[in-house]
Amino acid sequence: MDSVPDYGELFIGCAGFQYDDWIGTVYPPGTKKSEMLELYAHYFSFLELNFTYYRMPTTESIARIAERAPDLCFAVKAHQSMTHSRDADAGAFASFEAALEPLLETGQLLVCLLQFPHSFHFGPPALRWLESLRAGLPALPLVAEFRSREWIRKDVPTHLRDLGISWCAVDEPDLPGLMPPLAAVTGPTGYVRFHGRNAAQWYDHEQAWQRYDYRYSEEELTGWLPRLERLLRETDQTIVVMNNHYKGQAVENGQMLRDLLPPAMREVLHAPEELLPRVDSRAGRTATPPDQ
Repeated sequence: MDSVPDYGELFIGCAGFQYDDWIGTVYPPGTKKSEMLELYAHYFSFLELNFTYYRMPTTESIARIAERAPDLCFAVKAHQSMTHSRDADAGAFASFEAALEPLLETGQLLVCLLQFPHSFHFGPPALRWLESLRAGLPALPLVAEFRSREWIRKDVPTHLRDLGISWCAVDEPDLPGLMPPLAAVTGPTGYVRFHGRNAAQWYDHEQAWQRYDYRYSEEELTGWLPRLERLLRETDQTIVVMNNHYKGQAVENGQMLRDLLPPAMREVLHAPEELLPRVDSRAGRTATPPDQ
């Protein structure tokens, strides 16, 4: 009799949920922004919150999200002062961590994502800043996403393990200098972000969303299954985030990946009890709430 793999938990979801261009494809026509979170919770059991990058969250705003979606688990993106301008001080760290307390109390916070820009180069200053983040956010489980290929070094996993920071794998265009799809394990969480492979518009775009305008094929997602299986074996939890959000492609590909999972991996996947129907971003099929 075959033994059952010893896997950690698996979560699949999207980066953000409040997109106007999801109306008519992901959300029914006429959906208000105030209704989107509850609808999203019928697609996935996990959500990456991105507004926290642009503005500092408050305890009140995070508490409202927790109350509105009690069955969702979250990753929260660190504020830009912690990853891009890198001028956050002790007060900013304390305020950010305090704001996430409602999700910590309910157990809905899985990780805090440190998404660094391509200009965040490996070296002593960067390592010191990672140490500052770890010291400034002691209560938060941290995941670091590096965009520069410079971070592929033998000593980086050791540095991250010493700090208790998990590695974020990325799927993005195969362009010079960008990070390849390396699924390393440096902490208790395996984290994968699918940005799309739109090489033509990665740098040459007028609007930010154009970079992420990409629909993955089944073959492309299937190619990730061995990496995901390894992460599930070697971590407590594996989180897959679809960031190719334009026109609901992230939702479609998240559902597609869920359907491609082999039975053993599907057993450890967290999913809503009542699912909304499949999204087809090409046909623009309209979603119908489960109670209608």
